[in-house]
Amino acid sequence: MNDSAPQRRHLAALLAHNGVLTSPRLRAAVEAVPRELFLHPGVFLDEGGAWRPVTAAGTDPGEWLKIAYSYDTLTTQLDGHLTADQASGPVQGVPTSSSTTPATVVGMIESLEAEAGHRVLEIGTGTGYSAALMCHCLGADNVTTIEVDPEVAQRADAALETAGFSTWTVTGDGLLGHPRNAPYDRVIATCAVRRIPHTWVRQTRPGGIVLSTVGSWPYGTGLAKVTVDGNGNAQGRIIGRSSFMQARAQAVVPVAGDLSARTAYADGERDTKAPPTVLDGWMPAFLAQLAAPGAQLVRATRSDGTKLLYVFDPERESFAQFTAGGSGWTVRQGGPVALWDDIEEALLAWQDAGSPDIDTVRLRITAASHTYWIEGNPSLRWEHRLA
Repeated sequence: MNDSAPQRRHLAALLAHNGVLTSPRLRAAVEAVPRELFLHPGVFLDEGGAWRPVTAAGTDPGEWLKIAYSYDTLTTQLDGHLTADQASGPVQGVPTSSSTTPATVVGMIESLEAEAGHRVLEIGTGTGYSAALMCHCLGADNVTTIEVDPEVAQRADAALETAGFSTWTVTGDGLLGHPRNAPYDRVIATCAVRRIPHTWVRQTRPGGIVLSTVGSWPYGTGLAKVTVDGNGNAQGRIIGRSSFMQARAQAVVPVAGDLSARTAYADGERDTKAPPTVLDGWMPAFLAQLAAPGAQLVRATRSDGTKLLYVFDPERESFAQFTAGGSGWTVRQGGPVALWDDIEEALLAWQDAGSPDIDTVRLRITAASHTYWIEGNPSLRWEHRLA
Protein backbone atom coordinates (compact mmCIF):
# COMPACT_ATOMS: atom_id res chain seq x y z
CA MET A 1 0.00 0.00 0.00
CA ASN A 2 1.23 3.47 -0.86
CA ASP A 3 1.83 5.77 2.09
CA SER A 4 -1.00 8.32 2.03
CA ALA A 5 0.63 10.81 4.42
CA PRO A 6 1.11 13.44 1.68
CA GLN A 7 -2.55 13.15 0.64
CA ARG A 8 -3.69 13.42 4.26
CA ARG A 9 -1.62 16.54 4.84
CA HIS A 10 -2.92 18.04 1.60
CA LEU A 11 -6.53 17.28 2.59
CA ALA A 12 -6.01 18.88 6.01
CA ALA A 13 -4.44 21.96 4.42
CA LEU A 14 -7.30 22.27 1.92
CA LEU A 15 -9.93 21.96 4.66
CA ALA A 16 -8.11 24.58 6.72
CA HIS A 17 -7.75 26.91 3.72
CA ASN A 18 -11.49 26.63 3.07
CA GLY A 19 -12.27 27.56 6.67
CA VAL A 20 -13.75 24.15 7.51
CA LEU A 21 -10.94 22.89 9.75
CA THR A 22 -9.89 25.11 12.65
CA SER A 23 -9.17 22.80 15.62
CA PRO A 24 -5.50 21.74 15.96
CA ARG A 25 -6.61 18.44 17.52
CA LEU A 26 -8.95 17.67 14.63
CA ARG A 27 -6.33 18.71 12.07
CA ALA A 28 -3.94 16.22 13.63
CA ALA A 29 -6.65 13.55 13.26
CA VAL A 30 -7.20 14.33 9.56
CA GLU A 31 -3.44 14.12 9.00
CA ALA A 32 -3.21 10.81 10.88
CA VAL A 33 -6.30 8.77 9.84
CA PRO A 34 -6.01 7.07 6.41
CA ARG A 35 -9.36 7.61 4.66
CA GLU A 36 -8.56 4.86 2.15
CA LEU A 37 -8.80 2.22 4.91
CA PHE A 38 -12.48 3.08 5.26
CA LEU A 39 -13.37 2.65 1.59
CA HIS A 40 -12.74 -1.09 1.24
CA PRO A 41 -13.66 -3.05 -0.73
CA GLY A 42 -14.33 -0.10 -3.06
CA VAL A 43 -16.60 2.69 -4.19
CA PHE A 44 -19.07 3.51 -6.95
CA LEU A 45 -18.36 6.56 -9.12
CA ASP A 46 -21.30 8.35 -10.73
CA GLU A 47 -20.93 8.39 -14.50
CA GLY A 48 -24.05 10.03 -15.87
CA GLY A 49 -26.81 7.82 -14.54
CA ALA A 50 -24.75 4.66 -14.01
CA TRP A 51 -22.43 3.72 -11.18
CA ARG A 52 -18.94 2.48 -12.09
CA PRO A 53 -17.43 0.17 -9.47
CA VAL A 54 -13.84 0.90 -8.44
CA THR A 55 -12.05 -1.41 -6.03
CA ALA A 56 -8.82 -0.90 -4.12
CA ALA A 57 -7.52 -4.27 -5.35
CA GLY A 58 -8.27 -3.58 -9.01
CA THR A 59 -6.99 -0.01 -9.24
CA ASP A 60 -3.54 1.49 -9.57
CA PRO A 61 -2.46 2.48 -6.03
CA GLY A 62 -1.84 6.09 -7.00
CA GLU A 63 -5.22 6.38 -8.69
CA TRP A 64 -6.90 4.76 -5.70
CA LEU A 65 -5.39 7.36 -3.35
CA LYS A 66 -6.48 10.12 -5.72
CA ILE A 67 -10.06 8.86 -5.47
CA ALA A 68 -9.85 8.32 -1.70
CA TYR A 69 -8.69 11.88 -1.04
CA SER A 70 -11.05 13.63 -3.42
CA TYR A 71 -13.28 16.30 -1.91
CA ASP A 72 -16.37 14.32 -2.91
CA THR A 73 -18.84 12.02 -1.21
CA LEU A 74 -17.96 8.46 -2.26
CA THR A 75 -20.78 5.92 -2.53
CA THR A 76 -19.86 2.58 -0.95
CA GLN A 77 -23.13 0.64 -1.18
CA LEU A 78 -26.14 0.52 -3.50
CA ASP A 79 -29.66 -0.76 -2.80
CA GLY A 80 -28.85 -1.84 0.74
CA HIS A 81 -26.49 -4.67 -0.25
CA LEU A 82 -24.34 -4.17 -3.37
CA THR A 83 -20.65 -3.31 -2.92
CA ALA A 84 -18.11 -2.48 -5.62
CA ASP A 85 -16.38 -5.86 -5.49
CA GLN A 86 -19.67 -7.56 -6.39
CA ALA A 87 -20.21 -5.60 -9.61
CA SER A 88 -18.35 -6.43 -12.82
CA GLY A 89 -19.33 -3.25 -14.64
CA PRO A 90 -21.50 -0.13 -14.48
CA VAL A 91 -24.77 -0.69 -12.62
CA GLN A 92 -27.96 1.11 -11.72
CA GLY A 93 -28.95 1.59 -8.11
CA VAL A 94 -29.78 3.87 -5.21
CA PRO A 95 -26.95 4.83 -2.81
CA THR A 96 -27.54 3.45 0.70
CA SER A 97 -24.14 3.99 2.31
CA SER A 98 -21.30 6.36 1.60
CA SER A 99 -18.19 8.11 2.81
CA THR A 100 -19.45 11.66 3.07
CA THR A 101 -17.38 14.49 1.66
CA PRO A 102 -14.57 15.34 4.12
CA ALA A 103 -15.72 18.96 4.28
CA THR A 104 -19.09 17.87 5.68
CA VAL A 105 -17.61 15.28 8.07
CA VAL A 106 -15.00 17.65 9.46
CA GLY A 107 -17.39 20.60 9.54
CA MET A 108 -19.89 18.63 11.61
CA ILE A 109 -17.24 17.45 14.07
CA GLU A 110 -16.09 21.06 14.46
CA SER A 111 -19.70 22.13 15.11
CA LEU A 112 -20.04 19.42 17.75
CA GLU A 113 -17.56 21.28 19.98
CA ALA A 114 -16.38 18.05 21.59
CA GLU A 115 -13.65 18.47 24.18
CA ALA A 116 -11.14 16.14 25.81
CA GLY A 117 -12.93 13.67 28.07
CA HIS A 118 -16.30 14.05 26.33
CA ARG A 119 -18.26 10.90 25.54
CA VAL A 120 -19.81 10.89 22.07
CA LEU A 121 -22.56 8.82 20.48
CA GLU A 122 -22.49 8.69 16.69
CA ILE A 123 -25.64 7.64 14.84
CA GLY A 124 -24.76 6.09 11.47
CA THR A 125 -21.26 4.60 11.45
CA GLY A 126 -21.14 4.26 7.67
CA THR A 127 -17.55 3.60 6.64
CA GLY A 128 -16.25 4.47 10.12
CA TYR A 129 -14.08 7.38 8.97
CA SER A 130 -15.81 10.04 11.06
CA ALA A 131 -15.74 7.73 14.09
CA ALA A 132 -12.00 7.28 13.55
CA LEU A 133 -11.43 11.04 13.51
CA MET A 134 -13.34 11.38 16.78
CA CYS A 135 -11.47 8.43 18.30
CA HIS A 136 -8.19 10.13 17.45
CA CYS A 137 -9.37 13.36 19.10
CA LEU A 138 -11.16 11.96 22.15
CA GLY A 139 -9.89 8.42 22.69
CA ALA A 140 -11.54 5.24 21.42
CA ASP A 141 -13.22 4.48 24.78
CA ASN A 142 -15.11 7.77 24.60
CA VAL A 143 -16.74 7.09 21.22
CA THR A 144 -19.78 4.87 20.67
CA THR A 145 -20.95 4.46 17.08
CA ILE A 146 -24.08 2.65 15.94
CA GLU A 147 -24.98 1.36 12.47
CA VAL A 148 -28.24 -0.27 11.37
CA ASP A 149 -26.77 -2.32 8.50
CA PRO A 150 -24.87 -5.37 9.84
CA GLU A 151 -22.58 -5.68 6.80
CA VAL A 152 -21.74 -1.97 6.82
CA ALA A 153 -21.10 -2.16 10.56
CA GLN A 154 -18.80 -5.16 10.15
CA ARG A 155 -16.70 -3.43 7.48
CA ALA A 156 -16.47 -0.26 9.57
CA ASP A 157 -15.45 -2.20 12.67
CA ALA A 158 -12.71 -3.99 10.72
CA ALA A 159 -11.44 -0.69 9.30
CA LEU A 160 -11.43 0.94 12.74
CA GLU A 161 -9.47 -1.98 14.17
CA THR A 162 -6.99 -1.81 11.27
CA ALA A 163 -6.55 1.90 11.97
CA GLY A 164 -5.87 1.10 15.62
CA PHE A 165 -9.18 2.17 17.20
CA SER A 166 -10.93 -0.43 19.36
CA THR A 167 -14.02 1.65 19.95
CA TRP A 168 -17.64 0.79 20.77
CA THR A 169 -19.18 -0.31 17.46
CA VAL A 170 -22.80 -1.33 17.79
CA THR A 171 -25.22 -2.81 15.25
CA GLY A 172 -28.76 -1.58 15.80
CA ASP A 173 -31.33 1.13 15.20
CA GLY A 174 -29.61 4.40 15.97
CA LEU A 175 -32.96 6.13 16.52
CA LEU A 176 -33.02 4.30 19.86
CA GLY A 177 -29.55 5.53 20.81
CA HIS A 178 -27.40 3.25 22.96
CA PRO A 179 -28.42 3.50 26.63
CA ARG A 180 -25.67 1.17 27.84
CA ASN A 181 -22.99 3.87 27.47
CA ALA A 182 -25.22 6.84 28.29
CA PRO A 183 -25.19 9.59 29.32
CA TYR A 184 -23.27 11.25 26.49
CA ASP A 185 -21.81 14.72 26.27
CA ARG A 186 -22.40 14.83 22.52
CA VAL A 187 -24.64 13.06 20.01
CA ILE A 188 -23.93 13.37 16.28
CA ALA A 189 -26.02 11.85 13.48
CA THR A 190 -24.59 11.19 10.04
CA CYS A 191 -28.02 10.43 8.61
CA ALA A 192 -31.12 12.59 8.23
CA VAL A 193 -34.13 12.17 10.52
CA ARG A 194 -37.65 13.54 10.21
CA ARG A 195 -37.27 14.86 13.73
CA ILE A 196 -34.66 14.41 16.44
CA PRO A 197 -35.70 11.42 18.58
CA HIS A 198 -36.32 12.34 22.20
CA THR A 199 -34.33 9.20 23.04
CA TRP A 200 -31.17 11.08 22.05
CA VAL A 201 -32.11 13.97 24.32
CA ARG A 202 -32.74 11.62 27.24
CA GLN A 203 -29.34 9.96 26.74
CA THR A 204 -27.47 13.29 26.74
CA ARG A 205 -26.17 15.06 29.84
CA PRO A 206 -27.58 18.49 30.74
CA GLY A 207 -25.49 20.99 28.81
CA GLY A 208 -24.70 18.38 26.16
CA ILE A 209 -25.19 18.95 22.44
CA VAL A 210 -27.16 16.99 19.84
CA LEU A 211 -26.28 17.61 16.18
CA SER A 212 -28.41 16.13 13.41
CA THR A 213 -29.79 16.80 9.94
CA VAL A 214 -33.58 17.18 10.05
CA GLY A 215 -36.01 16.76 7.17
CA SER A 216 -37.16 13.98 4.86
CA TRP A 217 -36.74 15.49 1.39
CA PRO A 218 -33.51 14.80 -0.55
CA TYR A 219 -32.86 18.56 -0.31
CA GLY A 220 -34.32 21.34 1.81
CA THR A 221 -32.92 19.80 5.00
CA GLY A 222 -31.19 21.61 7.85
CA LEU A 223 -28.45 20.86 10.36
CA ALA A 224 -30.00 21.21 13.81
CA LYS A 225 -27.81 21.94 16.84
CA VAL A 226 -29.58 21.79 20.19
CA THR A 227 -28.41 21.95 23.80
CA VAL A 228 -30.02 19.70 26.40
CA ASP A 229 -31.29 21.27 29.64
CA GLY A 230 -31.82 19.74 33.06
CA ASN A 231 -35.52 19.01 32.44
CA GLY A 232 -35.19 16.56 29.56
CA ASN A 233 -35.76 19.19 26.86
CA ALA A 234 -33.43 20.63 24.22
CA GLN A 235 -33.33 23.94 22.39
CA GLY A 236 -31.22 25.43 19.63
CA ARG A 237 -31.38 26.33 15.97
CA ILE A 238 -30.69 25.25 12.42
CA ILE A 239 -27.07 26.23 11.82
CA GLY A 240 -27.05 25.67 8.07
CA ARG A 241 -27.97 23.47 5.14
CA SER A 242 -27.15 19.81 5.34
CA SER A 243 -27.86 16.76 3.20
CA PHE A 244 -27.59 13.13 4.30
CA MET A 245 -29.22 9.83 3.46
CA GLN A 246 -32.37 9.19 5.46
CA ALA A 247 -32.19 6.96 8.52
CA ARG A 248 -33.24 3.50 7.29
CA ALA A 249 -36.12 3.24 9.77
CA GLN A 250 -37.54 6.54 8.47
CA ALA A 251 -36.82 6.12 4.76
CA VAL A 252 -39.59 7.65 2.66
CA VAL A 253 -41.50 5.29 0.38
CA PRO A 254 -41.88 7.17 -2.91
CA VAL A 255 -45.42 7.74 -4.13
CA ALA A 256 -45.99 5.46 -7.10
CA GLY A 257 -48.79 3.88 -9.09
CA ASP A 258 -51.58 5.58 -11.01
CA LEU A 259 -51.27 9.24 -9.99
CA SER A 260 -54.42 10.19 -11.91
CA ALA A 261 -56.40 7.74 -9.79
CA ARG A 262 -54.86 9.15 -6.60
CA THR A 263 -55.98 12.66 -7.62
CA ALA A 264 -59.33 11.80 -9.22
CA TYR A 265 -61.52 13.41 -6.55
CA ALA A 266 -60.67 16.95 -5.49
CA ASP A 267 -62.44 19.04 -2.89
CA GLY A 268 -61.66 22.27 -4.71
CA GLU A 269 -59.61 24.07 -7.32
CA ARG A 270 -58.13 27.59 -7.27
CA ASP A 271 -55.33 29.78 -8.53
CA THR A 272 -52.16 29.62 -6.46
CA LYS A 273 -50.84 32.69 -4.68
CA ALA A 274 -47.28 31.38 -4.91
CA PRO A 275 -45.98 29.16 -7.73
CA PRO A 276 -45.20 25.59 -6.65
CA THR A 277 -41.87 25.88 -8.50
CA VAL A 278 -40.63 27.95 -5.54
CA LEU A 279 -40.21 24.58 -3.79
CA ASP A 280 -37.12 24.04 -5.96
CA GLY A 281 -35.39 26.41 -3.51
CA TRP A 282 -33.71 25.01 -0.38
CA MET A 283 -35.38 27.22 2.23
CA PRO A 284 -38.89 27.00 0.68
CA ALA A 285 -38.51 23.21 0.63
CA PHE A 286 -37.52 23.26 4.31
CA LEU A 287 -40.55 25.44 5.14
CA ALA A 288 -42.84 23.06 3.24
CA GLN A 289 -41.69 20.21 5.48
CA LEU A 290 -42.41 22.28 8.58
CA ALA A 291 -45.84 23.31 7.35
CA ALA A 292 -46.84 19.84 6.07
CA PRO A 293 -44.81 17.09 7.77
CA GLY A 294 -45.09 13.89 5.77
CA ALA A 295 -45.64 15.67 2.45
CA GLN A 296 -43.68 14.68 -0.65
CA LEU A 297 -43.06 16.71 -3.79
CA VAL A 298 -43.63 14.46 -6.81
CA ARG A 299 -42.78 15.17 -10.43
CA ALA A 300 -44.11 13.08 -13.29
CA THR A 301 -44.55 13.21 -17.05
CA ARG A 302 -47.59 12.24 -19.11
CA SER A 303 -47.20 10.08 -22.20
CA ASP A 304 -47.59 13.22 -24.33
CA GLY A 305 -44.63 14.85 -22.54
CA THR A 306 -46.68 17.17 -20.31
CA LYS A 307 -44.90 17.83 -17.01
CA LEU A 308 -46.93 17.14 -13.87
CA LEU A 309 -46.33 18.40 -10.34
CA TYR A 310 -47.92 17.17 -7.11
CA VAL A 311 -47.63 17.29 -3.35
CA PHE A 312 -48.79 14.08 -1.65
CA ASP A 313 -49.15 13.13 2.00
CA PRO A 314 -49.84 9.36 1.88
CA GLU A 315 -50.36 8.99 5.63
CA ARG A 316 -52.99 11.72 5.70
CA GLU A 317 -54.43 10.62 2.34
CA SER A 318 -54.22 14.13 0.94
CA PHE A 319 -52.90 15.64 -2.28
CA ALA A 320 -52.36 18.85 -4.20
CA GLN A 321 -52.10 18.76 -7.99
CA PHE A 322 -50.69 21.70 -9.93
CA THR A 323 -51.33 22.80 -13.50
CA ALA A 324 -49.46 25.59 -15.26
CA GLY A 325 -51.64 28.09 -17.10
CA GLY A 326 -51.02 31.12 -19.23
CA SER A 327 -50.69 33.54 -16.31
CA GLY A 328 -49.85 31.25 -13.41
CA TRP A 329 -50.71 27.99 -11.69
CA THR A 330 -53.89 26.34 -10.50
CA VAL A 331 -54.07 23.80 -7.70
CA ARG A 332 -56.58 20.98 -7.09
CA GLN A 333 -56.63 19.68 -3.52
CA GLY A 334 -58.22 16.62 -2.02
CA GLY A 335 -58.28 14.69 1.23
CA PRO A 336 -58.73 15.76 4.86
CA VAL A 337 -55.76 18.19 4.76
CA ALA A 338 -55.48 21.14 2.35
CA LEU A 339 -51.75 20.62 1.86
CA TRP A 340 -51.07 23.56 -0.42
CA ASP A 341 -53.04 25.95 1.80
CA ASP A 342 -50.72 25.12 4.69
CA ILE A 343 -47.52 25.26 2.62
CA GLU A 344 -48.52 28.39 0.73
CA GLU A 345 -49.40 30.22 3.96
CA ALA A 346 -45.89 29.49 5.28
CA LEU A 347 -44.23 30.57 2.03
CA LEU A 348 -46.12 33.87 1.87
CA ALA A 349 -45.39 34.64 5.52
CA TRP A 350 -41.73 33.88 4.91
CA GLN A 351 -41.63 36.18 1.89
CA ASP A 352 -43.36 38.94 3.88
CA ALA A 353 -40.67 38.55 6.55
CA GLY A 354 -37.95 39.25 3.98
CA SER A 355 -37.18 35.63 3.02
CA PRO A 356 -34.80 34.87 5.93
CA ASP A 357 -32.34 32.02 5.46
CA ILE A 358 -32.45 28.62 7.11
CA ASP A 359 -30.07 29.59 9.93
CA THR A 360 -32.76 31.87 11.39
CA VAL A 361 -34.94 28.86 12.28
CA ARG A 362 -34.99 27.90 15.95
CA LEU A 363 -36.33 24.71 17.50
CA ARG A 364 -37.29 23.27 20.85
CA ILE A 365 -37.67 19.57 21.62
CA THR A 366 -39.73 18.14 24.47
CA ALA A 367 -41.08 14.68 25.13
CA ALA A 368 -44.45 15.85 23.77
CA SER A 369 -43.60 18.03 20.79
CA HIS A 370 -41.13 19.65 18.41
CA THR A 371 -41.55 23.38 17.86
CA TYR A 372 -39.86 25.39 15.09
CA TRP A 373 -40.00 29.16 14.75
CA ILE A 374 -38.35 32.27 13.34
CA GLU A 375 -37.91 35.02 15.94
CA GLY A 376 -40.19 38.04 15.59
CA ASN A 377 -42.62 36.29 13.23
CA PRO A 378 -45.59 34.74 15.05
CA SER A 379 -46.94 33.39 11.75
CA LEU A 380 -43.70 31.47 11.22
CA ARG A 381 -44.14 29.00 14.05
CA TRP A 382 -44.97 25.31 13.81
CA GLU A 383 -45.62 22.88 16.65
CA HIS A 384 -45.52 19.19 15.81
CA ARG A 385 -47.19 17.18 18.53
CA LEU A 386 -45.91 13.63 19.02
CA ALA A 387 -48.54 10.91 18.98
